[in-house]
Amino acid sequence: MSEPALDHPQTALMLILGAFARAGGGDGGARDGPVYLRLASTLRGLVELGQLRGGDALPSERDLAEASGLSRVTVRKALDVLVDEGLVQRRQGAGSFVTRQIEQPLSLLIGFTDDMRRRGAGASSLTILKAVSLPDPSEMLKLGLSPAEPVLRLSRVRLADGEPLAIENAVVPAQALNPETLGTSLYEALKAQGQMPVRALQRVHAGIATADEARLLQIAPGSPLLRIERRSFLANGKPIEVTVSAYRGDRYDFVAELTLDG
Repeated sequence: MSEPALDHPQTALMLILGAFARAGGGDGGARDGPVYLRLASTLRGLVELGQLRGGDALPSERDLAEASGLSRVTVRKALDVLVDEGLVQRRQGAGSFVTRQIEQPLSLLIGFTDDMRRRGAGASSLTILKAVSLPDPSEMLKLGLSPAEPVLRLSRVRLADGEPLAIENAVVPAQALNPETLGTSLYEALKAQGQMPVRALQRVHAGIATADEARLLQIAPGSPLLRIERRSFLANGKPIEVTVSAYRGDRYDFVAELTLDG
């Protein structure tokens, strides 16, 4: 279970001041770059190390300026950098907060609904398309189907606590489940039919949001996305699912643990 967010900006202030002092504070030479970039780098490092977590309230610009001896302009420019990177959010009348990021291990095969339930969030979906049709050549190859075997196409916006996080376009053999009994979770429906995948291959690459994707995800066109294609298999090796997804780059980190070969 993840650690709770810091519940008081003063706690974050002491953490930031300590890390900034260890990094040389405001006394670095010209070779170290502008002070605001060093402060932004310090904050970024604390976020990446998990010492400042999603939802943590940051100290006000005035408090951070007074405690660090920097000008408010310098502090504001540092925070602007992190806002532009999506690591910090400003909330009108409430202050600045570390953006909540969702870390998804690449080694774990789990559906969106179960993943959000595990995190204590409520999963829901906005269905864009649910239809049975014949497969295209790519789907025939990936699912091992003949041209006459129909597939179920399911396109949805996936939301957590009402916030749109991803667009999923799933294709499964139509015989694998009854579309009329499909609820929020595709994997739960497949499991009920004895068609639960046990392993998957995923490809992840970076992209930018089209106008339609931006509208569905409530982000600006051109915002960063993580595009993922997943091909899932049953225990007998038969392919059961091909899903192409677009995840918001400002809300998702996909994490892999690596070990040295040999």
